[in-house]
Order: sequence, then structure tokens, then C-alpha cells
Amino acid sequence: MQNIFTVALPLLATVTTNMATLPSSVNTPTIQEFGPEKTAILEVAPERPKEKRLICKGCNENENAALAYFQSIGITDKNALATIMGNIKQESMFVPNICEGGYRTSYHNCGRGYGLIQFTSSDRYYGLGSFAKKIGGNPSTLDTQLQYIVSEPQWKQIENRMKIPGKSIDSYMNYTYNWIGWGIHGARTSYAYDYVNRFVMSEV
Repeated sequence: MQNIFTVALPLLATVTTNMATLPSSVNTPTIQEFGPEKTAILEVAPERPKEKRLICKGCNENENAALAYFQSIGITDKNALATIMGNIKQESMFVPNICEGGYRTSYHNCGRGYGLIQFTSSDRYYGLGSFAKKIGGNPSTLDTQLQYIVSEPQWKQIENRMKIPGKSIDSYMNYTYNWIGWGIHGARTSYAYDYVNRFVMSEV
């Protein structure tokens, strides 16, 4: 006699998740899968630590970008930074695509004093174009001109002096004459004193 035993096994439903569906964004974590069960491990980039630096209250985007840039190359004294800013404001009002005479145009349509510090002499004007080509930048933009400014020999002559803290605006202004070589002093010193009163330390 043959005994037949029927064993009923419960049906097990296996659900396999291949990938978590995540919203598309810049901060989407990286997902790695390991083993046959494909366990997902989220790797989240650590938050960038904040730093303290001077910002200019009531200043426009170009002014604050320039202020941040000069701090990034090691100039920390308020008076030194305000003096640099005052000179740029006197020369161009922080408009990078301004041509001598006040009209706005591209670098190639100007041909004379142009940009943040009105690069007027032929070596400085054409030097801007050559520098922009070398780095793949646009000579009519703030970013390219800031990089060009600190590459010029005129700037290199005063850079270390501008990095020495504790001097007066008038002292720093004397240094910047060798950098700009202005013919008319104008309101650059008044602008510098105004800037120094608008600088505040902030976490960014």
C-alpha cells in the first residue's frame, strides 16, 4: 500500500527592489548595490563647512563677488579691501563691459580703456584679450577680469603690501596708484571710506 502525503507549502511572494526611486536633484545620494539581495547603501556627501568672511551690506552682486575674490587670494584687512573696491568703483562702477566714455559693449568693440579698471594702454588692453584666450574666458566678464588683474605685473608690485594688515586707507591708496596709474583721483578715497563702513563679517 502506497501512502501519499501531500504537503501544502505556502506560496512565498518574493519582491525584488532593484533601485530606490529618488527625485532628480543636484544632491541626489549615490546608491551602491551589493550581493544577490542588492542591498542599497546611500552615500551622502558631507556638508561643506561654513567660513567667515567680509561681505558688503547694500552692495550689488559684482561688488560682493569682487570682495570675495580679493579675500580668497589672501587680502584680509578691511582698509586694504575697501581701497581696492574704491578704486574699481571709481574706474568702472563694477561694470566689466564698460568702455572708456561710459558706454557698454563687448571687449572687441572697444579698443581702448575697458573694463573694471579701464585697461587703457595697449599692453594692458590687449593683454586682457590674450589672457582671456589663454584661460578660455570671456574678456568682457567680471570673473575673467578679476583673474587678469591679479596676473598683471602692476598688481604683483603691490600685492604683498596689500596683504599687510593694519594700515590706513590713505596708505593703501598710495600703493594702488602704482597699480591703477590714475590720472584723476576722483572719489576713489571717499568710496573706500564708504565701503569700510559697510563691511560686516558673516558666515557663508
